[in-house]
Amino acid sequence: MPLFSRTSKICRFTESLFKALGVVVLAGVLSQCSGTPPKGDVVVSVKDQKLGIYSEGRLTKQYVISTSKFGLGDQQGSNRTPLGAHEVIAKIGQGLPAGAVLKSRRWNGEVLKPNAPGRDPIVSRILWLRGMETSNKNAFNRYIYIHGTPEENRLGKPASYGCVRMGMTDVVDLFNNVNIGAKVVITKGGLPAGQKEKEKPAAATDDVDGSPALNSPATLAAQPIELARVTASEGEKKRAEENEAKAKAKSAPEREKPAIKSKTSKSKSFTKVAGQASHKSKAKA
Repeated sequence: MPLFSRTSKICRFTESLFKALGVVVLAGVLSQCSGTPPKGDVVVSVKDQKLGIYSEGRLTKQYVISTSKFGLGDQQGSNRTPLGAHEVIAKIGQGLPAGAVLKSRRWNGEVLKPNAPGRDPIVSRILWLRGMETSNKNAFNRYIYIHGTPEENRLGKPASYGCVRMGMTDVVDLFNNVNIGAKVVITKGGLPAGQKEKEKPAAATDDVDGSPALNSPATLAAQPIELARVTASEGEKKRAEENEAKAKAKSAPEREKPAIKSKTSKSKSFTKVAGQASHKSKAKA
């Protein structure tokens, strides 16, 4: 076999090997990107016109929303809201003020207030959905979003053109609590209640005013109450002793008190005796 033929075969083999390795590396990178766990999954209730965020089966947040006023479906040009399982494929608007107008997914510099008259653009944030079922496979190409609307007075009833509308600040909150790859289920039914968190036992307390009990556990979260100790000064001690002596003197029995002669009674009796003597002397005369 000619040498150049062997060389060309080796080159082709090496080239195909590098291509294969490139595909493997690329697949690894994509798996790492898509492996970011979602902060929460979303359920949209057409019946309740509400959107809920769920974490480990628990309903953590809910918002009032609007689905399509044209009904439900996934047909091209129908302006209907598609049912079923979707995923968040893109998030647009990070850092923009609430009410920022997004035209063709770009901020045009405007910021609207809620219920701005005569205006109905997409505002604040966009979460772009991609259908995961054959019944909603057109959602991505139909530009089905969860987005903000200035028409907040129309939330709570079907009013959109296929998208899921939210309040200006509500969609910002949703944006911050949902990652790319999060599942979004749009259902005809009501919003699931989700699992309830187990109630924590109340701390033992005998105080009706809600203050912590003195026998509460000595942890950083619940330290028992400690009263400050006050030391009296020398002057305060002296005044306390004087007050105590006065109190004892007042409470002593009358017989223990020293007898005090009354000068007034003595003078009165002396005057009386003297008067009698003078009266007798006048009668003799």
